Amino acid sequence: MTTDTARSTDIARRADEAQIRELLEDRAAATTKRDARRFLAVCAPDLVDFSLAPPLQFTGPQALDQQAVEAWYATWEGPIEVSLTQVEITVGDDVAFGHSINRMHGTKTDGSEVELWSRATVGLRKIDGTWKITHTHSSVPFLMDGSGRAALDLKP
Repeated sequence: MTTDTARSTDIARRADEAQIRELLEDRAAATTKRDARRFLAVCAPDLVDFSLAPPLQFTGPQALDQQAVEAWYATWEGPIEVSLTQVEITVGDDVAFGHSINRMHGTKTDGSEVELWSRATVGLRKIDGTWKITHTHSSVPFLMDGSGRAALDLKP
């Protein structure tokens, strides 16, 4: 590989990483603003695997739709604050993975204040030159509700 080819490859990879980082930040901002359309805009139309804290939990070949995202938003009252930390991105030719630690803070409809920390992993593929999320999984090892109790498993 020539120096020019290596440099071009490195520049392309950094551009891909920047686009993916922006996509992850846009998804977090969409949740903060409760904007289901914006949230879905970063996802592939045939999103095949999606899991978050209940009730927004899907596995298998199933598309995520606006109604499901809005139902999840409806479990929160007032603003939802989302922040990303420790973002790591691994890029291949037309597939990539993004990992982040996410902090979500807000009030549930039952009035409880919730702080939720999760480790999110997203799979992406390049569709017509643009990265889209095709798979996502969020593990929630730590949830602190307003009572000060920690819950390790959110599954009913």
